Amino acid sequence: MKTPMIIVCIKAVPDPEGTRSAFEIHAEEKKVVAVGIPPVINPYDENALEMAVALKDHWGGRVVAINMSEKALTSVLKKALSVGADELILLEDPLFEDLTSISTAQVLSSAIKKIGTYDLVLTGRQATDWDCGQTGLLLAEMLAIPGINLAQKAVLRDGTITVERLRRQGHEVLVTSTPVLLAVTSEAGALRLPTLRAIQDAKKKPVMVWRAKDLEIEPSSLQTRNIVSLTPPADTRRSCAFIDGGSAYEKGENLALMLRKDRVL
Repeated sequence: MKTPMIIVCIKAVPDPEGTRSAFEIHAEEKKVVAVGIPPVINPYDENALEMAVALKDHWGGRVVAINMSEKALTSVLKKALSVGADELILLEDPLFEDLTSISTAQVLSSAIKKIGTYDLVLTGRQATDWDCGQTGLLLAEMLAIPGINLAQKAVLRDGTITVERLRRQGHEVLVTSTPVLLAVTSEAGALRLPTLRAIQDAKKKPVMVWRAKDLEIEPSSLQTRNIVSLTPPADTRRSCAFIDGGSAYEKGENLALMLRKDRVL
């Protein structure tokens, strides 16, 4: 079997483990701003990256990571190089700000076609910021290749790939020819931790920057998100009351009286 060429699409997002109170809603600007929350690679994209590097460990080949944004967070995205990706391509242009899922897929497909021959394209099942879960399969459609979502395991063979796809009750096994796109879920496994040596070696790996003109993308063909309005959520504060009583029966009786008083019963 020939060594595979694997492309992984990654995105920087505010750390989803950040506290809810750190997110501020700027209604006039129609933006949600994460104050004091550091950016990280989207967790599902990390699962896809782990699958890519694991396949490379077994079969050899090359892993290229791609990110699209108006202003790339290079220091965050270089983590892909330290865990095993061979190259990082940054699709960076002011035109790429706040694009819809379909326009994001359009830009990514232009970059992948510019790269040339490939065997496998991996994305996360969705991003934790917008949570749309659309870009992966839209990208497969634009590349005119099969697309499988909720992929949790993949085994490459000569010209084919066997994929375990997560289902609500278990999983199903699919076999298709390559090239193919997989939208990877968290069951694929957490991303490995880079060694100190790998972090140092990552500094020597190539980082390419491609603009819209490099991809021959017409600005008029791109669509941005149209947010009609953005308002803070309703106040979710709740009060808590402890029910007194000398026994469980008495506590239950007092609870019933309280609920009747509040006209719940």
